[in-house]
Amino acid sequence: MENERKRQIGVIGLGLMGTAITERLLERGYVTHVWNRTRDKADSFIHRGALWSDNPLVDCERVIVSLYSSEVVEEVLRGFQEAVKPGQVVIDTTTGNPEDSIRWESRLREQSAFYLDAPISGSSEQTRRGEATVIVGGDRSAFELCDDLWPILGKNVFHVGGCGSAARMKLVSNLVLGLNRAALAEGLLLAQTLELDLASALQVLQGSAAYSRQMDTKGRKMIEGDFSPQAKLSQHLKDVRLMLQAAGAKGVRLALTETHRRLLEFAEEMGLGELDNSAIIRALSKLPS
Repeated sequence: MENERKRQIGVIGLGLMGTAITERLLERGYVTHVWNRTRDKADSFIHRGALWSDNPLVDCERVIVSLYSSEVVEEVLRGFQEAVKPGQVVIDTTTGNPEDSIRWESRLREQSAFYLDAPISGSSEQTRRGEATVIVGGDRSAFELCDDLWPILGKNVFHVGGCGSAARMKLVSNLVLGLNRAALAEGLLLAQTLELDLASALQVLQGSAAYSRQMDTKGRKMIEGDFSPQAKLSQHLKDVRLMLQAAGAKGVRLALTETHRRLLEFAEEMGLGELDNSAIIRALSKLPS
């Protein structure tokens, strides 16, 4: 019976990341209870064996949350909070405000439950392939209660301290990741301007000291103009604003990130926000001289 309960997992949010997580849970035989603000997004999973839940916190001892922002987490979890039971674990994979993570841990602790902030570093496609990195903050015993889930969520898992520390680390990771992606886009734009073959240029970059994993995941998309979303440009802009907010609260200026924010805002104005974040190359090519 205990093992049966452990195999019941809730998922709140079926966006790009929540979809990848749900697919991996189903593939590994977990009884997956899903909830999304628009129910029709759950239909394909229900056809594959998932169960619709009006409140996963009623049905499952462990619930994974994957939503757009801290504001959406607040709105959704507030509606479910009365169902929280002692010993439950909420794993929030949302990239959000660290202070909001700390508040949610405090609320659930008052109900003798656990909240782990566990943002995922990697695209939905990397998560689907089991190649992402999971950064976890919160109670160590709750982290260990989920030891069967971490290999499903990612290849590398780091417990980095108390609740809020993972959300902070994710902002650091996303800062470097985003700037690597923007640098790659600008480098490919320069290669095109200099009339170099882009496929060859990418190959040289991948074999050089300039290498970053963004070349593997986004280089081909940039060259081919394939901006089908693995992670949306607007979502990264949301994260960049969180980085600047966190640094500003400590009196620190992030000069490169400020420039990156302006570039992403320009991309949004061009209507690229719902495309993959590799579409930043299109914004760079249209910047006024």
